[in-house]
Amino acid sequence: MKNYSRQREAIAHALQNTTEHPTASAVYETVRETIPNISLGTVYRNLAALAEEGMIKQLSVGDSSDRFDGDISPHSHFYCEKCGKVSDVSYVADGVYPDLEKDYGFKVKASSLVLCGVCKDCNKD
Repeated sequence: MKNYSRQREAIAHALQNTTEHPTASAVYETVRETIPNISLGTVYRNLAALAEEGMIKQLSVGDSSDRFDGDISPHSHFYCEKCGKVSDVSYVADGVYPDLEKDYGFKVKASSLVLCGVCKDCNKD
């Protein structure tokens, strides 16, 4: 981990030990349990650095705040437009666009797929 710090380690640990996809504010609240004097700005800066380094995923979903995922294995996400929950989906989008390099000269190194709709719990209503 580049630019190691106790704060960055605590933030990464918080994300890698949850299946939730928390906002920066939720990560801040979790990390404050072990580092009470950490600032929200420090959490935001470290989340950005961890995402840039590929240690976590940053997800833009719906109209809400970005979410963060400590699971960097290939997978997609489902965003419920009703309750705002983000869930992991084992579907991987790699290979969906096999002609991008041939047609446009793009070399795809990674992809991110967020499916939007209504989750099964909200669909009961």
